[in-house]
Amino acid sequence: MKKQYILLLLFGLLGIHVSAQTLAQAKALYEKGRYEQAKPAFKKFVKSQPNNGNYNLWYGVCCLKTGEAETAIKYLETAVKRRATSGQLYLAQAYDATYRFEDAVNTYEEYITELAKRKRSTTKAEKLLEKSKANLRMLKGVEQVCFIDSFVVDKKDFLEAYKLSPESGKLFMYDAYFGNTGGKGGTVYETELGNKIYYSELQKDSTLNILSRNKMLDEWGKGNMLPGIINESMNANYPYVLADGITIYYAADGPASMDGYDIFVTRYNMNADTYLTPENVGMPFNSPYNDYMYVIDEFNNLGWFASDRYQPEGKVCIYVFIPNVSKQVYSYESMDKDKLIKLARLHSIKDTWTDASLVADARRRLQEVMQEKPEAKKRHEFEFVIDDGHIYYKAADFRSPQAKAQFKKYLQLKDSYNQQQSKLENLRTRYSRANQSEKNDMAPAILDLEKRVEQLVAEINRAAIQVRKLEKQTIK
Repeated sequence: MKKQYILLLLFGLLGIHVSAQTLAQAKALYEKGRYEQAKPAFKKFVKSQPNNGNYNLWYGVCCLKTGEAETAIKYLETAVKRRATSGQLYLAQAYDATYRFEDAVNTYEEYITELAKRKRSTTKAEKLLEKSKANLRMLKGVEQVCFIDSFVVDKKDFLEAYKLSPESGKLFMYDAYFGNTGGKGGTVYETELGNKIYYSELQKDSTLNILSRNKMLDEWGKGNMLPGIINESMNANYPYVLADGITIYYAADGPASMDGYDIFVTRYNMNADTYLTPENVGMPFNSPYNDYMYVIDEFNNLGWFASDRYQPEGKVCIYVFIPNVSKQVYSYESMDKDKLIKLARLHSIKDTWTDASLVADARRRLQEVMQEKPEAKKRHEFEFVIDDGHIYYKAADFRSPQAKAQFKKYLQLKDSYNQQQSKLENLRTRYSRANQSEKNDMAPAILDLEKRVEQLVAEINRAAIQVRKLEKQTIK
């Protein structure tokens, strides 16, 4: 007896978790939220008395809280039939976690009616109902996206899996970029020219907000909070900006997300110096888990994002997809619901493969990106002809500060031209393989890009003339 007492004491001191054996022990663990430890005992009791409402409720909640929502539904449905207290609340949550959003909405509404009859507060349930309704709207608008690959990596090093073209900028972890080991930020996006960064940083209220900084000569200016409502979420993190300089993707975990981090997109309104109301990018990109670091490499026509859905602690899955020119969604009304849910959950990326040639081309591009070796250092930064007697190879060659500043604008225009021209070529390739309906959808975007490319050519020529004119005034 003494030995048994000593062993139990040691278990307690060492923090060894002993599963509950009696109903009282299981209920005590359940009330403390220690569902993993309470679950084995409740499983035993519900097996012995399968029609006991409370046993079904307690075991169902333990399954739900430990990541087994599918298993939980059977037991929680029995609990509701047996009128176990709060059964509807947890059953609705289990439906929501398994993408059965219509069932979740109906169950929440029934639960709210019951609460109202008993004159109890419905505030919490109504908030959960609204979230399920929002999730249902997203399920009705699942985007048709072709995912070409996915791979699991360590969460702490997940940015190393992103292989972006230089034209798409660079990604860093905050601590590495700023030489700070205090964990005061999230990620940093540096533009392709290296003259601006967007980053997330911890604020005094212990939430992450997104800021930007501009580079003036060789020094960074002070950080400026992004204007508008981007930072009104609990946390805003993982920023990425497209080559147009106005479209920003980021992740936030506020009330507009399904749960955890969701990916959002917004655009900068130059006239009002603010960002438009952010839009949740929806499914299949977002889920009840954490989804973030959405990146579009326009040069390689590849998209990337990270998610911890279905992953063990410390791991994250990186998904690679083909970006759409315009958003097209599956038909919720005519499509098999189980198939739609699988597509929304990214059950298998092969389910998204509808065009073998597109997949093959994209996987080839991805393979080239993954195997690309760092380029050898070029002998010259560039080659720019001023006149017959002067050819410049580096920024330090310029004698006129005004010409040097104008040359930077010239380089920005050239980079923008290269990106838009590459995008146009990719669009034309896709157009040549598309059916008539798809061609009709793509034609306006191609025409717009062609006009923009022509415009950029004219702007580049004007900028080059201005650079030469300013520099010649100094070297005469």
